[in-house]
Amino acid sequence: MPAKVLVVDDEPAIRRLLRNTLVRAGYTVVEAEDGRQALHQAATEHPSAVLLDLGLPDRDGLTLIPLLLVHGDAVILVVSARDAVDEKVTALDLGAHDFVSKPFDTDELLARLRVALRHHGLSETTQKIVQRGDISIDLDRRIVFRGTEELHLTRKEHDVLAVLARHIGRVVTHERVLAAAWGGEEEPRVEYLRIVIRNLRQKLEHPGPVGSVIANELGVGYRLRSDA
Repeated sequence: MPAKVLVVDDEPAIRRLLRNTLVRAGYTVVEAEDGRQALHQAATEHPSAVLLDLGLPDRDGLTLIPLLLVHGDAVILVVSARDAVDEKVTALDLGAHDFVSKPFDTDELLARLRVALRHHGLSETTQKIVQRGDISIDLDRRIVFRGTEELHLTRKEHDVLAVLARHIGRVVTHERVLAAAWGGEEEPRVEYLRIVIRNLRQKLEHPGPVGSVIANELGVGYRLRSDA
């Protein structure tokens, strides 16, 4: 059965664009134009994913995120013209899987949706080895290979990479990475995290003009890119 996607947007043209894009990609689509309809569709249609606009006529889309999660375990991708950093962070902290700014590229949106669906439900207890291209991350043994070469990471580099690997394909906010990797240590700061990320990129990535293994979501956090 094709995955079912709930599109929540008050603009008919955007719903039509998303519906046509998703149907061509093999998804089943249901739609809602406001928060009330979105909650009804989520409860009755049980979608695998929700594409959620924030500027809805009857309520702020941010308030819908926890309510949608109550109705099921769909992955939620916010698709909105509201792209302020604090709103992105809030959406992710509330449980959204990803945030795509309008105007969006349909191919990128589909790629992020595929990643979200592929990795949804994988947790620290069910996925012990994370594979990304030729990079293999053994979360239990804290061993990282690039091809057949074992990479020597510092403790902090392991800690940060583990957080990103457990959420591969997802944006992890600065705050979440700092809390997981620095724990109760004094004054964990974004500046420290940037240094660790820079060192990780140097160790993980092959020389040459290839895309970064660790993507920077400006002002929000970092994402360990999926092969998709």
